[in-house]
Amino acid sequence: MDTNDLVKHGLKITPQRIAVLDAMEAIDGHPTAENIIDFIRRNHPNIAVGTVYKTLETFIDKGLIIKVKTDKDVMRYEIVAQNHHHLYCAESERIEDFYDDEINALLSNYFAKKKIPNFTIEEIKLQITGKFDDKPKK
Repeated sequence: MDTNDLVKHGLKITPQRIAVLDAMEAIDGHPTAENIIDFIRRNHPNIAVGTVYKTLETFIDKGLIIKVKTDKDVMRYEIVAQNHHHLYCAESERIEDFYDDEINALLSNYFAKKKIPNFTIEEIKLQITGKFDDKPKK
């Protein structure tokens, strides 16, 4: 995401929006609002916390970012990207993106055949809960 995306979505380019945009791009993973605020405070200490929250909500309303809620009700944010799913570790609250065209096709085909009455599927997102094993393999 860059400033062109802001303009395409009818948003003015402001220092506050650029700061949030830079934070979203720089922070690995799925940052919380607090992670974003901490990042911004290092370079822009005069940007108010309320402004950051308002900017995040504006970006959500415009479809630039989405909220990802963890099992512990922690709200995290991510830039809208190619269709993907999430690998979630409840122990560490770590979330990783998982891209797999085969599973996308399987899920789409499955639900196309199901024809759920009175419901139109707009998007299918899968969250797989487990544990990451970051220990080096021998």
